[in-house]
Amino acid sequence: MADIPEDNPDAIAAGDPRSDEGVQQPPTSFMGTFRKLGPGLVIAASIVGSGELIATTKTGAQAGLTLLWLIMIGCVVKVFAQIELGRYSITHGQTTLTALNQLPGRIGPVHFILWFFLIMLTTSTLQLGGIVGGVGQSLSISFPITGDYKAAIEIPSPTELAWFQKWEDDLSGPRAEFRKQSADEQQRIERGHARLKEQIQKSGETGTKALETVRSGAKQVDPWTLDDRIWAGIVTALTIALLYSGSYGLLQTFATILVVGFTIATIGNVLALQTTRDWSFTADEFIRGLSFHLPQGDDGWSSLMTAIATFGIIGVGAMELLVYPYWCIEKGYARYTGRRSPDAAWAQRARGWMRVMHWDAFLSLLVYTLATMAFYVMGAAVLYREGRDPEGLRMVSTLASAYVPIFGESAKWLFLLGAVAVLYSTFLVASAGNARLFVDFLKISGAIDKHSEKVNNRWVTILCVLLPLFAFTMFALGADPVLAVLISGFMQAIMLPMIGFGTLYFRYTATDPRLKPHWTWDAALIMSFIAFVITGAWGVTSQVMSLIGK
Repeated sequence: MADIPEDNPDAIAAGDPRSDEGVQQPPTSFMGTFRKLGPGLVIAASIVGSGELIATTKTGAQAGLTLLWLIMIGCVVKVFAQIELGRYSITHGQTTLTALNQLPGRIGPVHFILWFFLIMLTTSTLQLGGIVGGVGQSLSISFPITGDYKAAIEIPSPTELAWFQKWEDDLSGPRAEFRKQSADEQQRIERGHARLKEQIQKSGETGTKALETVRSGAKQVDPWTLDDRIWAGIVTALTIALLYSGSYGLLQTFATILVVGFTIATIGNVLALQTTRDWSFTADEFIRGLSFHLPQGDDGWSSLMTAIATFGIIGVGAMELLVYPYWCIEKGYARYTGRRSPDAAWAQRARGWMRVMHWDAFLSLLVYTLATMAFYVMGAAVLYREGRDPEGLRMVSTLASAYVPIFGESAKWLFLLGAVAVLYSTFLVASAGNARLFVDFLKISGAIDKHSEKVNNRWVTILCVLLPLFAFTMFALGADPVLAVLISGFMQAIMLPMIGFGTLYFRYTATDPRLKPHWTWDAALIMSFIAFVITGAWGVTSQVMSLIGK
């Protein structure tokens, strides 16, 4: 028999979830396996908020179907790294951060990857500021307090006003620029121009003054609004209370049900759009969207940057890849497998629980890929064709308009209910998860006693208060919700190659020979790593070029 890699004694000393007392035989029937699923489905239910609802829909609104291929790849390639990290946690009983801290190149007690993770965790908390801001916007539309937010979004954004003025001058004149556009782009311009003209007229004198400001060359800015900040503050206070008391299970279950219902409604919306003349896509357009090409035109660069950031968080993002093994340990996969030993019984149990984890991961892949594709196609079908782009103050109201062609004015209430559930579910789960990741980092760095459960729980409680409060503060100070989500996505895209390297290292240096996968799995894992590297390098290069003005 080949040598079996030994468990890291430091990790065992820090607390190994495996024990001989907790050993269980893996299920062999379909229903038995189904009852043991969970980690991947929890992830799938919680990721719809920022990645799918905001970033994916925005990418579709900016690029149309052009980047459909990138969105699909972003969902599929990550599952191999997800399962490999899960394999390591089951067989070694270690959390992701503990595992990554053992990679080559560590100087001192903490690996540089973990320091970058700390930076990414900070941007992820900023992302939560964008998410709680989205909840605040949704509630401000549904239940206005002063009415200032609802009044502010009745006027087109400064970006939209500048776009309208550009085409208003061209369309009322010789149409020189308009004639240079393709037939599809001309139709998009005409739709967007007509929509904004109607919106300006409806907003009355306020809208006219805003347009005159743009025409004069002065800078038009959105007003500071109170309603969305009040509601975001109330939601944050509720979240802190729930996390502090630990009594959020029932609320999370209810929110998850709403998330599933909202996702199904979104998929139904996309299917219904395909039955219409104005909003459907042809088979040729879908095929072109799945072929490798990049967006063109003035907005092509912006669309590409949005897509790179989206790649980092759609499907299983970098944060979810890191969190997934924690859920596997919490579910009991490592405990049921037992401490690793050379006997055949352990290997048989390990293969059985690995099979359960494979079902869990691939079923969640199916769920979030369908959801992601639906949100992207919806953004491309409606928002792109109407020239809408979810941003800033109008993020939620713009996203809601994607449901109007099918559901009519009732779409507002359908979307607002779903948005509150989706965004709040993400805010609640991610706040709790980020607190635990941060505490794990503190234990690894030696900042707190890693052997004391009491110290661990105290710090989790403290961070469950501080992190949501920090997220709300960033939004209250004026952080753009969409920009906050995209910054986090960009940092996660950079983190992906580091995670990919870790998974390859664990696969070839720490995999028990008895659990060695087929060569096709290794090939898929390598391809996943290559995709991570390309995306990360592409993102860094693009950002540097934009900073130096090239």
